[in-house]
Amino acid sequence: MKEKGKDLLGLIRSNFSELSKGQKLIAEFITTQYDKAAFMTAAKLGEMVGVSESTVVRFAIALGFEGYPELQRALQELIKTKLTTVQRIEMTSGFASENDVLRNIMKSDIDNIRATLEEIDTKAYDDIVDLIVKAKKIYIIGFRTSTILADFLGYYLNLILNNVRVVSQGISDVYEQLFNIGEGDLVIAISFPRYSRRTVEALGFVKSRGAKTIAITDGPLSPLLNNADLSLYAKSNMASFVDSLVAPLSLINALVIAVSLKEKDKLTNIFGRLEDIWGQFRIYSDKDRNGV
Repeated sequence: MKEKGKDLLGLIRSNFSELSKGQKLIAEFITTQYDKAAFMTAAKLGEMVGVSESTVVRFAIALGFEGYPELQRALQELIKTKLTTVQRIEMTSGFASENDVLRNIMKSDIDNIRATLEEIDTKAYDDIVDLIVKAKKIYIIGFRTSTILADFLGYYLNLILNNVRVVSQGISDVYEQLFNIGEGDLVIAISFPRYSRRTVEALGFVKSRGAKTIAITDGPLSPLLNNADLSLYAKSNMASFVDSLVAPLSLINALVIAVSLKEKDKLTNIFGRLEDIWGQFRIYSDKDRNGV
């Protein structure tokens, strides 16, 4: 499935001559309008090109897929990296009309969380929690929209562990911030389609320096996996120019809580001292004494 997803269009082209007349119609539609085909049922795709639903299923099997759902997943993986922002904006109107945006978008986010939970690698999750607790220093890399996720993870981990640095794009170059990294250190890289090249390159750099590396990304086709010792997947499917970060944020929240449970005694002391500071400098309003 991985290789099929990487070069689906090439797979279709290489098998085109062997396809039936009806299957060739499907192939032509997919190669020119894969952004639309990715969210069509087999019946709808067949109706669009003028063939039966069973012809669509046979087309998927002819390409080496187990069935149409697997082909559709490969199409959806393809558009994550192929579509420009302008194309994603154009797709939004087909995904949700003005009358049902709220329901469709929130349902999509719920589906992302459900799929993430069903497919999560619990052993990798447990191993990553242990690595975070034991690491000498922790560096978190996440650019573009993943900056939000990196900052959130870094904020809470630093409260618990006090050895965390979120790598930023500012006056200091990324590689200057990673200059002293080495064995015993841990790097957590976060990136979702469209993947940040800077994040991918930085993860390769720290891997060469002997640090342990973790990728938080969307699936096995992510370029982060080339240099990740362990990985966790969170679904971010969204047929829109807005990236869905709900499932990734939920996964990160679970990591933070798991780490805090392993450091429970220390955490009680930390937040006791923080409460004194928050009260002294009136960080929160009098009506809100429980925020962090």
